[in-house]
Amino acid sequence: MKPRNAMVRRSRQRVCQKSDSITFTLAIGGGRFIIGAFQTIHMKIIRLIPAFLITAFTVSAGELNHPPKGFTALFNGKDLTGWWGLKTENPAKWMAMDKKAFAEKKAKSVKDIHQHWSVKDGILINDGHGMYLTTEKNYGNFELRLDYKTVAKADSGIYLRGVPQVQIWDYTEEKKFKLGADKGSGGLWNNSKGAPGKDPLMLADKPFGEWNSFRIRLVGEKVTVHLNGQLVVDNAKMENYFNRKGGMPKRGPIQLQTHGGAISWRNVFVKELN
Repeated sequence: MKPRNAMVRRSRQRVCQKSDSITFTLAIGGGRFIIGAFQTIHMKIIRLIPAFLITAFTVSAGELNHPPKGFTALFNGKDLTGWWGLKTENPAKWMAMDKKAFAEKKAKSVKDIHQHWSVKDGILINDGHGMYLTTEKNYGNFELRLDYKTVAKADSGIYLRGVPQVQIWDYTEEKKFKLGADKGSGGLWNNSKGAPGKDPLMLADKPFGEWNSFRIRLVGEKVTVHLNGQLVVDNAKMENYFNRKGGMPKRGPIQLQTHGGAISWRNVFVKELN
């Protein structure tokens, strides 16, 4: 029989290699207590915890998509409720449509998103094609949190109030280095050349196959972006791609862009701000 500690170490290695979310269960005096759920736990951290304290690791899709206090889940983990479809379209134009024309536009878009967007095990998946997933509700000031995972040569982003965009790059694609892909994701790419925020302050992307986490805060026209815990845009003015002299719209939808490659999303949460 193998020593118990060796078995625990191997168990911990298997879980760490395969899991993005880990729940620790601590056994003390016959009782069990949850001591925390962590994203992407590294082996160096795991080795610091005495083996006899750790009795179980569990990973559950049910733990996904549950918003932290003060936030609302935009994605329910089950289906596309609360979403419709748009491309890169000036919000001022489609918001001005009459009710009948808008209803027809929306109904047509819903058919499209169901062809290219799907849900599996609590993960929102796009096949690299189709319209951009768009919230039915429009937002003013807000904080947005979400996780994404993409593939090589993908080009995506997040539209704020219907305006492009917080950029998501393949930071290894040399053909797009001239566009700034080598600088990494998180910048306000549609800002004017040289404008604050257009390029991220640092490369913070994780390797392909790993989940990345955004925290995006929009107040007025100012945007702050954290990618994987790193500050990449610091309270920079976001230009209105559709009307650079007119400023950002007061309200608009949040959009998840699909452009050139499959991308997955989870834990999409928003908190409205005053």
